[in-house]
Amino acid sequence: MSDAIPFLAPRADVLARRARIVADLADLLPPECLIHETRELVPFETDAFVSYRRLPLAVALPRTTAEVAAVMRYCHRYGIPVVPRGAGTSLSGGAIPQEDAVVLGLSKMNSILEIDLPNRVAVVQAGVTNLNISESVSADGFFYAPDPSSQLACTIGGNIGMNSGGAHCLKYGVTTNNLLGVRMVLVDGTVIELGGKALDAAGYDLLGLVCGHEGQLGIVTEATVRLIAKPEGARPVLFGFESSEEAGACVADVIAAGIIPVAIEFMDKPAIEICEAFAHAGYPLDVGALLIVEVEGSEAEMDATLKDIVEIARRHAVKTVRECQSATEAALIWKGRKSAFGATGRIADYICMDGTVPLSQLSHVLKKTTEIVDHYGLRVANVFHAGDGNMHPLILFNANDPEDAARAEAAGNDILKLCVDAGGCLTGEHGVGIEKRDLMRHQYSEADLAQQMAVRAAFDPGWLLNPSKVFPLEGRPAA
Repeated sequence: MSDAIPFLAPRADVLARRARIVADLADLLPPECLIHETRELVPFETDAFVSYRRLPLAVALPRTTAEVAAVMRYCHRYGIPVVPRGAGTSLSGGAIPQEDAVVLGLSKMNSILEIDLPNRVAVVQAGVTNLNISESVSADGFFYAPDPSSQLACTIGGNIGMNSGGAHCLKYGVTTNNLLGVRMVLVDGTVIELGGKALDAAGYDLLGLVCGHEGQLGIVTEATVRLIAKPEGARPVLFGFESSEEAGACVADVIAAGIIPVAIEFMDKPAIEICEAFAHAGYPLDVGALLIVEVEGSEAEMDATLKDIVEIARRHAVKTVRECQSATEAALIWKGRKSAFGATGRIADYICMDGTVPLSQLSHVLKKTTEIVDHYGLRVANVFHAGDGNMHPLILFNANDPEDAARAEAAGNDILKLCVDAGGCLTGEHGVGIEKRDLMRHQYSEADLAQQMAVRAAFDPGWLLNPSKVFPLEGRPAA
């Protein structure tokens, strides 16, 4: 499978100048901020999309925006591709390098620069972990809302690059809804500021363009993010159903009724069994599908909201309704969900897909997903953000069997096409990367793609930033 998705051919002139490039970078960065020995480059050859690997030319780990700008000016001057990297948790291959590229990692830029509680914002460097933001303000009664499953490791710069979400994005939104400003270094080393602490900024909404840019418009080095007051109370409840189709229909009816819980998470039977064996969260094992529905507010508000949800669930033959009785039980419920990807990795290799569908199509897409995976002779575990239709089928396969791996990739492509055909899109929060690059024509017309590529080229005319990602390799404008 490692050769199934092609990369751009390395620039021969860059490869020929490798020794000179490394020496020049050494003049721009201290020794601890530059990696160039082959053995030390290996940890950077892939990200969480581990099926594909390329050793980079070198790895730069700047500590400041000024150092990022210096590296970008140099690489731009000499036509050297640059691949931005946060924590390397991308599931779509967004941070996989290529042989002629300098990986620019932001892990050393990990300081929280300002906590401004009166304005309910934090200013952080791009290498700060997602979870660290919430932990830094928790004692004051605040939190940062987006919460990807990888929030312990993933960084805010990567979250901005992929417009990451998480379990609680149903009520609070994904990264773009919680981002107020960025400091960004452009491809030629120019430093710009977009947005700020104000709720709205003058001029074009370039901040909205940057959030989700997958490292192709510049390097975000600092971010200003919203802080939200913790709710009075929160209560996760488990709803067990006979089938995935019933659970999906229940989700659609809850949202159609105008009820917006803080989260609605879905697990089918294989996922329930995998997560329960790992976390011992008390998930019911006699059901075909499970919803984790979390409500928040005062006790009276939570009781009223849950009453309405239970009534809807009963119309879909709900088998189990189990409210958590303590903070410990609530933590276990979320531990099981947050550990789903890691727990699945204990039993098999897998590809985690990421497509989004209209809620009215959830039941249909779940049924067809099972049929697709069955067709390829594989297994699937479904665990995803049901409230906003962001699906994450985990296709299980044997990575040591090339034919099995190829079937898994083909099944994943068919599932993503299904999501688009059902009125959805190729990605909800993992980005396009290399994984979905060649499916972009299934979602967009040539005119749509040309317009998007024109915007990208306005920021990076030479296509030096993350060049093998997002857009099909054929049909790109000449660099």
